[in-house]
Amino acid sequence: MKKYDYLIVGSGLFGATFAYMAKKQGKKCLVIDKRTQLGGNIYCENIEGINVHKYGAHIFHTSNKNVWDFVNSIVEFNRYTNSPVANYKGKLYNLPFNMNTFYQMWGVTTPDEAQAKIDEQKAEAVAKMKAEGATEPRNLEEQAQTLIGKDIYEKLIKGYTEKQWGRKCTELPAFIIKRLPVRMVFDNNYFNDTYQGIPIGGYNKLIDGLLDGVECHKNIDFFDLRKDINKNEDGTFTLDASSNDALGNDLYSFGEVVFTGQIDEFYDYKYGKLNFRTVKFEQDIIDKPNYQGNAVINYTEAEVPYTRVIEHKHFEMFGQKVYDCKKTVISKEYSTEWKDGMEPYYPVNDKINNELAEKYRALAAKESNVIFGGRLAEYKYYDMAPVVENVMKLFK
Repeated sequence: MKKYDYLIVGSGLFGATFAYMAKKQGKKCLVIDKRTQLGGNIYCENIEGINVHKYGAHIFHTSNKNVWDFVNSIVEFNRYTNSPVANYKGKLYNLPFNMNTFYQMWGVTTPDEAQAKIDEQKAEAVAKMKAEGATEPRNLEEQAQTLIGKDIYEKLIKGYTEKQWGRKCTELPAFIIKRLPVRMVFDNNYFNDTYQGIPIGGYNKLIDGLLDGVECHKNIDFFDLRKDINKNEDGTFTLDASSNDALGNDLYSFGEVVFTGQIDEFYDYKYGKLNFRTVKFEQDIIDKPNYQGNAVINYTEAEVPYTRVIEHKHFEMFGQKVYDCKKTVISKEYSTEWKDGMEPYYPVNDKINNELAEKYRALAAKESNVIFGGRLAEYKYYDMAPVVENVMKLFK
């Protein structure tokens, strides 16, 4: 019998951080992952000397110094600052909405001029709503226009949002966009957090550091093993892997299971399937050192089918280093409705899915010796830093 304190299902950021913390406390972990590589969605593939974010761009940002110090104790992070650019019909606008954006949009040069223009357009949106008998925004379109006005909404929000969600803004709930970042300064830094960056050498360095010394097995689907897992009277688990070559045909025991997969799948879709949005990537290797001059460019008009283009080298190569690497890799992102067999990315935070998720969370709360963590297991959209913080809180 091989004995472990934890069976960790999934080697993404939650599972890998949990394994690291448990190992520090002298616990023994077994990590399994159904993919051919470790790291979940932060896995990077090295192409032409460039760390390509295979499952979409990931930028680590936080104001929690403990979290920042922790990840930097595993691998040093670089100085990357997220400053995306929006392309609307060939014209470029800085994001988030700041004085550069307002100058590009209206030619205004002072905060007072920008605020006056925004207030004028917000008042028009509110008046239109009231004329139709509405006292509160009834959908995302009205919510956005009462926050930022018509011009920015139509050029920088409408098309992008409708591509992202696959629905008209008039059909999306207002709460999705309750607030928008509006800055009356010339600052293109997308995040307000104190710290941000990318691991030097890519996210695989972070995952390798977190899982160093932990037993990991790839190409193993938890749900293929489940029929051979029994729960004992004391709440622990026994796995008979006699028919599994990857696990050495052995018997295993686990004190607890840490589950990071889809919570509805864990319960065999008892209440129905939760919905997600997913992303398709169209990747190209370009025979030039610099394709677009920025890591992230959003395409905000509806007529362009993709939502954004990522040029991966700009996450880690700055200045002359961009040109020392003679090729570049780009990814065009197409947001689409999720179906079985696709990667689930973004929880759909509408009323139906939120109520369904609460039913599954209620079941999870009653589980003994099973810990549910991460984006899929909690059905919540998470940035990376809160995932690490959640694990740190568990071990406190």
